[in-house]
Amino acid sequence: MTAPNFLFPKLFRPRLFLMMVLPFLLNSCGYNQMVSKEEAVGGQWANVETAYQRRADLIPNLVSTVKGYAQFEQETLLGVVEARSKATGMQVNVDKLDEASIQKFQESQAALSGALSRLLVVVEKYPDLKANQNFLELQSQLEGTENRINVERRRFNEMVQDYNAYIRKFPNNLISGIFGFEKKGYFKADAGSEKAPKVEF
Repeated sequence: MTAPNFLFPKLFRPRLFLMMVLPFLLNSCGYNQMVSKEEAVGGQWANVETAYQRRADLIPNLVSTVKGYAQFEQETLLGVVEARSKATGMQVNVDKLDEASIQKFQESQAALSGALSRLLVVVEKYPDLKANQNFLELQSQLEGTENRINVERRRFNEMVQDYNAYIRKFPNNLISGIFGFEKKGYFKADAGSEKAPKVEF
């Protein structure tokens, strides 16, 4: 014999009750915290990309300034332009911040760093260029941007570490598995790149 409906108001019917209680359960089990931490990682990745974009934006002016002095260094200049094009064309989906995606992004940026290094070595042959005011200003901006890149990468790794640790702890790992919170990849610096390149002329 079932109890009449008036003994169980609509509020306490199982489906409706679950819908009302579920948000509180998810909040207490760490779901909302996982969302916040994942959003923080995504926001910091945007800061990393912005710092790299700032460097890419400086390169056309740098190449233009050098080109006026280094008429016979076309191969070096072309290498910088091509590396910049590949680096700026490499985008990582913020929802797919895994090790493989970040490594591809890093490789394209490392290729640009290498091309820039070769360009700056060439500059040594041109004393007049090293004294050019526009070039000196670009040098200063480039050095500051390299420092900013390192700061943003370090912050990204810190946030990823916090997020990864949180979703792997028990009982959070149960909730993260159910709702698809996946481990994020770290930005692994190349050997020696933990220090900003010393840009001297």
